[in-house]
Amino acid sequence: MTVDVLKAGGVLLLAALVQVSMASSIEVAEGHPDLVLVLVIAIALLRGPVFGAVAGFWAGLVLDIASLETLGLTSLLLTLAGYFAGRLGDITTRSSAHPSLVAVGLGTIGFAFGSAVVHFMLGSTLSAGQFFLAVLLPSLALNLLLAYPLYGLCRRLFQTEPRERREMSPVV
Repeated sequence: MTVDVLKAGGVLLLAALVQVSMASSIEVAEGHPDLVLVLVIAIALLRGPVFGAVAGFWAGLVLDIASLETLGLTSLLLTLAGYFAGRLGDITTRSSAHPSLVAVGLGTIGFAFGSAVVHFMLGSTLSAGQFFLAVLLPSLALNLLLAYPLYGLCRRLFQTEPRERREMSPVV
């Protein structure tokens, strides 16, 4: 378990640095890929809701500090995304790759809506048309493109075995 924590921390720290330095300059119709969100969701799918929530909080804190954004905003949203992705991972089979697409799609939409609500409460305004067409759809498409490769990377890093094999193995 300690090795998994160190692996997740290292991967998320590297992803946060890449996102702040390079991925933020990649723009498709005003949408940006969110490496950290996709990785938090992939880790949460493989390790469960509590691990996902803690990983999301830590990654969000690193992102907030590195990008000089409102401290705690990204942490809150990534914590929720990690927890709910972990809950989704508990009710689906880990041997299938399709839950990663569903979780990344729902996580991206939830993250965008949560961010819009919090920014609205803080006084920022964004029209609904610009939010849906210019920001949400391109970001959703880019994150879905990243879902399979990053989920596969996380499966290799965390060496998960299918749930069916774990449940059938005898307990000594």
